Amino acid sequence: MGDVETKAIGHAGLSNGILSEAAEEIALADAEALALSCFGIEGCASRLTSERDQNFRIVAKDGSEYALRVSNHAEDPAMNDLQISALLHIENVDPGIPVPRVLRALDGKPHLRLPFEQGRMRAVRLLSYLPGLPLNTVTRTRAHRAELGRHLARLGLALRDFTHPAAGHELAWDIQHASSIRPLIAHIPDAARRDLAEHFLASFETHAKPLLPSLRTQVIHNDLNFYNVLVDPVDQNRLVGILDFGDMVFSPLAVDVAVGASYHMNTTDDPWQAVSEFVAAYHAVSPLAREEIDLLYDLIATRFVVTVSITGWRAERYPQNSAYILKNNATAWQGLAHLFTLPREAAQVRLRHACNME
Repeated sequence: MGDVETKAIGHAGLSNGILSEAAEEIALADAEALALSCFGIEGCASRLTSERDQNFRIVAKDGSEYALRVSNHAEDPAMNDLQISALLHIENVDPGIPVPRVLRALDGKPHLRLPFEQGRMRAVRLLSYLPGLPLNTVTRTRAHRAELGRHLARLGLALRDFTHPAAGHELAWDIQHASSIRPLIAHIPDAARRDLAEHFLASFETHAKPLLPSLRTQVIHNDLNFYNVLVDPVDQNRLVGILDFGDMVFSPLAVDVAVGASYHMNTTDDPWQAVSEFVAAYHAVSPLAREEIDLLYDLIATRFVVTVSITGWRAERYPQNSAYILKNNATAWQGLAHLFTLPREAAQVRLRHACNME
């Protein structure tokens, strides 16, 4: 890795080393031993996919299911505490939001920090395992866009008063720091795609970045993608689970809306109509200010730039995990291509209209 790339990764936290460190594998037998010795759960472990950590599904003898997570050794311990604290806060403020529940260890702690290979300390936690179908495995509908918009709004409201010392950490996936990934764009091999990414990053720096400090901020989920959402197997239009709080960060609330909206760009023949439906559903539960709505075009495009830049770089470094890392790469490129044909002013008008501001 060149010096310029190293600086980019170090600055935004490609981030604190965690995205540049591979997760050291833990055997299934060891995961089962952890569940038993730390949480008193005797069960069978199976592996769950993850970009940065080691995650397991634990099925206990009585049929109860749990999600065991062992963090990447490069993760700041405060990040695990941030996520656990947020889940406990959400359960207390709005228990109807379908997020995993925290299971305390035998010593009463909500999470543990234990030594692993070479004495490296890693965080260990156990959550309830939410049943349901991953949204990425079913055909997306207008009802899904409404469900996701409403639930993300409720989640934002629940987190509005949540504070944590680690919430202000810098994260490469946080759109407000998008300028720091510019050196990674240089490594995109296709010249036309490289120019497209540069175009939208420059647009972000012109139109959005100067205004971000004036927007309301709070802790946000920052990753409501289809892989992190579960729906009811019987009524597939009903959302039953929101997963993965690993990208939580203190950032403008509009960033959370943009990230969630970005995943709907390629679900209909009219991509911006799908975005409008998601944003309108969010706005109906938690009203957005006009300036927040007007920045969504730029923030969505920037999310795509961050996605293609980071995932392309990571897949090159870790080809054995490239299928998982690149799961949103192709759709991000499609989103950028569509936005290039959609004038930002026209996009803004459509969003305002969807939210009854025009």
